[in-house]
Amino acid sequence: MTGEPSKVVVALSGGVDSAVAAFLLKSEGWAVHGVHFLLSGPSEIQQKKTESVQAVCSFLDISLQLVDVRSSFEDLVLRPFTEAYFNGLTPNPCVLCNEVMKFEFLSRVAKEEHLPFMATGHYARLLLRQHSAGISLLRGRDGGKDQSYFLHRIARDHLGKTLFPLGEKKKSWVRDMARKEKIPCRSLPESQEICFLAGGDYRHFIEARKGHYAEEKGAIIDTAGTVVGEHRGAHRYTIGQRRGLGIASPRPYYVKEIRMRTNEIIVARREELYSRSVLARDIRWIEEEPMSGENLLAQIRYRHRAAPGVFEMVSPGMMHFRFHEPQWAVTPGQAIVWYDGDRVLGGGWICREHEKDI
Repeated sequence: MTGEPSKVVVALSGGVDSAVAAFLLKSEGWAVHGVHFLLSGPSEIQQKKTESVQAVCSFLDISLQLVDVRSSFEDLVLRPFTEAYFNGLTPNPCVLCNEVMKFEFLSRVAKEEHLPFMATGHYARLLLRQHSAGISLLRGRDGGKDQSYFLHRIARDHLGKTLFPLGEKKKSWVRDMARKEKIPCRSLPESQEICFLAGGDYRHFIEARKGHYAEEKGAIIDTAGTVVGEHRGAHRYTIGQRRGLGIASPRPYYVKEIRMRTNEIIVARREELYSRSVLARDIRWIEEEPMSGENLLAQIRYRHRAAPGVFEMVSPGMMHFRFHEPQWAVTPGQAIVWYDGDRVLGGGWICREHEKDI
């Protein structure tokens, strides 16, 4: 995509993907500068990540820069993550982090170190458009690992100087390459997991951040208005949740709606969680904005299979999408990403159809 190899800064997490990305770039003749961002989280996990990155850079004989971004991470990612749950939303911190943290700080390092390119270990592809100065973001070749969903909010100027060395690779190939070349990277959690939770329960995390938190119990109500149970704090539930409801019933209930204003959890049978309609706000476009009435593919969560529907503009920054076929558990707080085939057009944050329910 860029012609002859040049200088590049590579974001290194301590895991196998970013390590192999750096290895591939160096093997192709790139002058690689590694950078590792120090994030909030358990100190023992951060220490393991740092040691892994140091081992990789020593093995590859590349420079390493440690950048402490914990304060910004707290303000831009952790605080919104916590507040979202207490507002009845289910956030996606990885999408937000890529937008406001990872690529922003990676770009700053590139500028400060006079490095024309930057790279990450994401499974996504980039394509220069032949008849314009633009660039397209495409799904990664490995359908099981494609991470374009997490990247749809990246600024166009950042994408224009970004490399994704793993975009054409399979995850199995990456693991095999790491073993074959004896790259000393640890087997850390996959990048689609929430890094700062380290496998822990988000409920404990957000409640600890609130300090002493007293449970605010409330009613669990079915769609007929009948009280069928009691919850232990509305922030502890997410749309589509089945387990932990404590409702005795011959058929399972699922969380359909979270009403923070009235402190109620609305539950329903599985078939009642299907919906065609999605309202989204704070839209970001990588490609030109579609016209109202266009048929597009939309993905409403990372593991959701993109489905077709009709795109409509409601107002500036607010879009409505109507799927041709009902989709299960549309969740406020998650991202909706629009595609044309493998090409990412843009996306936004799913919001409630009726904001009065906040």
